[in-house]
Amino acid sequence: MTAEVTTEKARIGAPSIAGFTEEGEQLVAAKVDRHHSHGVQVMSSRAERLTSHDVADFAIPNGREEEWRFTPVREIANLLSDTATDGDVLSLSVEAPDGFVKPALRAGEAPRGATLVPADRAAVVASANTEEALHVQIPAEAELQEPVRVLVKGNGAGRRSNSHYVIEAGENSRAVVILEHEGAADHNGNVEVFVREGAQLTVVSVQLWEDDAKHLAQHDAEVAKDAVYKHIAVSLGGKIVRLNSNVRFSGEGAEAELLGLYFADAGQHLEHRSFVDHNVANCKSNVLYKGALQGKGAHTVWVGDVLIQKQAEGTDSYEKNQNLVLTDGCRADSVPNLEIETGLIEGAGHASATGRFDDEHLFYLMARGIPEDVARRLVVRGFLNEIIQQIKVPALEARLTEAVERELTAGNN
Repeated sequence: MTAEVTTEKARIGAPSIAGFTEEGEQLVAAKVDRHHSHGVQVMSSRAERLTSHDVADFAIPNGREEEWRFTPVREIANLLSDTATDGDVLSLSVEAPDGFVKPALRAGEAPRGATLVPADRAAVVASANTEEALHVQIPAEAELQEPVRVLVKGNGAGRRSNSHYVIEAGENSRAVVILEHEGAADHNGNVEVFVREGAQLTVVSVQLWEDDAKHLAQHDAEVAKDAVYKHIAVSLGGKIVRLNSNVRFSGEGAEAELLGLYFADAGQHLEHRSFVDHNVANCKSNVLYKGALQGKGAHTVWVGDVLIQKQAEGTDSYEKNQNLVLTDGCRADSVPNLEIETGLIEGAGHASATGRFDDEHLFYLMARGIPEDVARRLVVRGFLNEIIQQIKVPALEARLTEAVERELTAGNN
């Protein structure tokens, strides 16, 4: 087995950057409101992409657009249509302490829509076709010992569903919220997250769909002063999954960590996009997505964008994507992007690597009497476990470890 290996790395540190003044370099000539562009689209930067609550502002993509060029748009036509949820296609249950689930939020009812403004056709039709959004609110100062669980089950392949969830972590609270997706449906899902001052919130989105499910999603978070936000995306099931995870800050001292794990089999398309908007000074971010691929036609996509705005002095940011190719016939697209408008930062950088097994790791294990097939599994487990162990919920970590093992067994790796 052979595979092309590609690696890209960059690291930039304070106090100065070649080619930048202390005020930074103007990377985009024409600026518009990044979060409310009202139909105006500037293509020179993802930061300037169209955002709007109006479905009419988003044409149905044809696959030639930068935002959609990796996605099999012909296969998701149902998800891009302005279509209501099909009856009882979606079953939803919430496991949370009493009083945490608040009355549902209609469009325009705060805080819904305060930070998540749809950034593509799928997100806007999900928003427009969700009359009432689930609202989970963690009280200020609360420290949860057990996670809040939102269980989403699709009850019919090809049947259309839309959703919008709003999650609030009150000031100085500590909590984990798990979103679990299973069954089958054509599902559009928005998740809007508010991490209030001093709070620590982890949101885990698990995609364990059946083989014929399709899932498009936009997850947006706003992180306040001295708050810590961790978003973990785990995509193992589904025929097509495309998840956009976006973060912006509303106070200094905030931290965000975006983590992802995916394992694509033959004919499966798993796509993850992240965008960290450093719009406030003295904040930190770290992005790490790791994936494995096996089988003919397995396709993964990661597009990571970090923007450090002119006023975001003291920023410390890094993003990395790693892909492990297990068989021939797979394709992994990895696109890190870094935009910097000020040189007065602590550091910023990115790395991307795609390749096959590390021969030295295999040799080390096989030299100690471990059969090759077992050695390969150990390498993959260790590679992906870096993400799983960040969840800090033992029961879920065990389930995901077993799910990865099933993937490996199915591919004889």
